[in-house]
Amino acid sequence: MTREGTVVVTGGAGFIGSTLADALVASGREVHVIDDLSTGHRENVPGAAEFHEIDIRDASAVHRVVTACGARTMFHLAAQADVRRAIADPAFDADVNITGTLSVLEGARATGARVVFAATGGGVYGEYDGLPIPTPETAEPRPMSHYGQSKLAGEGYCALYGRLYGVPTVRLRLGNVYGPRQDPHGEAGVVAIFSGRVIAGEPVTVFGDGEQTRDYVYVDDVVDAFLRAETGPPGETLNIGTGREVSVLDLVRILGGGEPAFEAARAGELSRSCLDPQRAAQVLGWEPGTQVEIGLPRTLAAIREARRG
Repeated sequence: MTREGTVVVTGGAGFIGSTLADALVASGREVHVIDDLSTGHRENVPGAAEFHEIDIRDASAVHRVVTACGARTMFHLAAQADVRRAIADPAFDADVNITGTLSVLEGARATGARVVFAATGGGVYGEYDGLPIPTPETAEPRPMSHYGQSKLAGEGYCALYGRLYGVPTVRLRLGNVYGPRQDPHGEAGVVAIFSGRVIAGEPVTVFGDGEQTRDYVYVDDVVDAFLRAETGPPGETLNIGTGREVSVLDLVRILGGGEPAFEAARAGELSRSCLDPQRAAQVLGWEPGTQVEIGLPRTLAAIREARRG
């Protein structure tokens, strides 16, 4: 069953949001993009989409857009996603990620729209003795940063709006998303940073021993999960990852980075993070289709081409 009608993509000028907006436009949907361009880029927004330069925390402005276009679905990807900034300025992080999410939920409540919320996997689960890896959704969340905590709060508000007002929501706990258009910020920014170094012929910098692992999931696979979540059962919280641990040294090897330069480990960094995606397969029929051996060279080629342009 397909869900027709107008959609809103918050953060639609960013890396993941603009890729999602492209897919929605290609499917013939009427797409409205909300973004304040603080980290996104106007040129990422598809020409066929209606662009609204709005701070997601401006609830009245968000409400005007949503009600005017009669959105059926709101894909909420706008966020403060820089862990270091969250630690340095936790009030700002909470304002964007919690107040902004409330703006979206209030808009959805006014129009009866579904909300598909971009949550975070590793940032929510944290790291502790007894945490299973790959990590299922049943594991206790223990965020180790303000960013993870604010995104967990956003999940809680989505669930509350479902219980209190009947707003249908789906929360997708994303792994470390990478792919074309990625910038060096956010959880998977290391791929963009390493790619830039490789293109420049410079050694990549590895903090610590390079054995720390993450679950790298390709952006097109993530977009597929968002599209499936639009028509899947509401009320779900689902991991969107590959279930495969990839180390920093693996990234260097696959990207052809040569011998890295090692520096001291950064305080507070997780040593292992990997998501169990089995429930997403059961609920949405979703599976990751792009292995890092394919996705990383594709990303490197796209970044190289963008720099030439």
